[in-house]
Amino acid sequence: MVVGLRNPGATYDGTRHNVGAVAVEMKAADLDVTFSRARQGIRAEVAEVNVDGQRTVFVLPTTSMNESGQAIAPLARYFGVEGAGLLVVHDDIDVPFAKVKVQYSGGHAGNNGVRSTIGSFGSNDFWRLKIGVGRPPGRQDPAKFVLSRFAASEREDIHVTVYRAGDVIDRFIRSGGEDARQFAGELNT
Repeated sequence: MVVGLRNPGATYDGTRHNVGAVAVEMKAADLDVTFSRARQGIRAEVAEVNVDGQRTVFVLPTTSMNESGQAIAPLARYFGVEGAGLLVVHDDIDVPFAKVKVQYSGGHAGNNGVRSTIGSFGSNDFWRLKIGVGRPPGRQDPAKFVLSRFAASEREDIHVTVYRAGDVIDRFIRSGGEDARQFAGELNT
């Protein structure tokens, strides 16, 4: 299961906080699958696809970022996904701009979508694909910064990074988290 964290709605389109969802949407489009409303009233959009015999579910929560876990945990139970089979794709201000990092387990590092996922999932043992969105300038509040849009001078680099994140997602699906982690490290060199 591959989840792209976001805040839904046009107000948040193009913001730094939604870059994880953009990467998941692009990968799903690349595989020619479309999203539809999740079953059983779970607040998310899902797209299911078979990749090399591996059933994969792409998820875009329709909750606010801070409540992402309310969609992720029930979908993981519904699809029988354990932590090693869950990849949460999200923005990260501590990863250098336009770089990607894959990590298993750990804390939420201030990302409330990851915090909600840990709380609802009942464990921090799952994979994360972090996309570096830059650091807030000066003393700007990080929460305000991640809700801002990318500057014109940043858009080309972040577009390339989102595309690369799609390649990391593909590695995760086909070969697992450790291979995805190594591949992400190679992309940053």
